[in-house]
Amino acid sequence: MDFITKKILILVKTYPSISKKYTELVCTAGMDEEGNWFRLYPIPFRKLNDEQQYPKYRWIEARMYKSNEDPRIESYKVDFARIKLLEQIEARDWGRKSNIVLKQKIHNDLSKLIEESNSTNMSLAVFKPSKIIDFIWKKDGREYSKEKLDAIERERKQLNLFANGEDDDVFKIVDKLPYKFSYVFEDIKGKRSTLMIEDWEVGAAFWNWKAHYKSEEIALQKLKEKFFENYAKERDLYFFLGTTRQYHGWATNPFIIIGLFPLPKVVQNSLF
Repeated sequence: MDFITKKILILVKTYPSISKKYTELVCTAGMDEEGNWFRLYPIPFRKLNDEQQYPKYRWIEARMYKSNEDPRIESYKVDFARIKLLEQIEARDWGRKSNIVLKQKIHNDLSKLIEESNSTNMSLAVFKPSKIIDFIWKKDGREYSKEKLDAIERERKQLNLFANGEDDDVFKIVDKLPYKFSYVFEDIKGKRSTLMIEDWEVGAAFWNWKAHYKSEEIALQKLKEKFFENYAKERDLYFFLGTTRQYHGWATNPFIIIGLFPLPKVVQNSLF
């Protein structure tokens, strides 16, 4: 394994998914100082030490190597135990964020992006929809499959045999989202698409509003207000797109939305 150490600005953290080997994983992606994308995995994010848990727009130092198991050119396996936190970009400092995100290639033709992905194994991109039509959701199962939960339990018990008596029971698997959220949009050619969004921010907002208002219906309407009425209508919204490994290279559209870049329009106008 040829390890490299890179300084990465975290741009993407997806809602945790459960994993038989690591209990749960978070898809993390970001750019280096030259604007090159990196996908970092496996990262059992909520099991990291406090001094290693990074928010979005935090620079980190990561030791990693190119995955031979994953053909996507940006995919690197990371030594998550040695992640170092560096500088945090302030939440309102959209100018500094934009200097990394928007100085690179911005895609606006979804069909062309898919063709490029298929021919080069590129799998991460900044995408600018021409028109955002809606933010929608549909019901999904409220529980993880018994097969996955049983596999995780077997793995946990096996690991605990060698854990010097330390039990992992204190770790609770993240709640499964009972809805799948998507944006409906058009690209520069007028092609309409519906892409699922897996940004952690969306899932966390749903649970926070549900707890606050004691109502899923109100929580869903609050999501609509933030991610459509505000982000899509009042800001200049960019998508961070990523292919899923399962569908990469052969599906009609292997991309999903893995993150959002809701640039205030006053900042957008000052940049160009």
